[in-house]
Amino acid sequence: MNTSRTPATRTPVQLAALVVGAVFLLVGVLGFVPGVTTNYDDLQFASHQSDALLLGVFQVSILHNIVHLLFGVAGILMARSRSGARNFLIGGGVVYLLLWVYGMLVDHDSAANFVPVNGADNWLHLLLGIGMVALGFLLPRRRTSVR
Repeated sequence: MNTSRTPATRTPVQLAALVVGAVFLLVGVLGFVPGVTTNYDDLQFASHQSDALLLGVFQVSILHNIVHLLFGVAGILMARSRSGARNFLIGGGVVYLLLWVYGMLVDHDSAANFVPVNGADNWLHLLLGIGMVALGFLLPRRRTSVR
């Protein structure tokens, strides 16, 4: 079993996990950048009262950004093996689908919305969950031959 990290030997599922992990890492960093995150002065640790908005759309908090950073690191590390990459995509996708359900059920103005999430976050979490699970199940775990 070759788990080498060179681009030529990565399987499609490993490449997908690496890209998804890198995007999560980037989003986590951008959540701490004033200007990219509007209302930056209103950034709270973990509260529905955090009025900071990533790209002016997605409600974020320090905790939310930390979760994105951790997801990114996990994706990059788990992309080192085929099974790790698949587990990251499917398991992470399930987590995001659960987060979508949470966001649909919780009152956005209540203390229970500690992550915090808004309507835009909810629909993004649904799309991320479906996309990650689909990538995990549908992408081949073996290297494809190049002709």
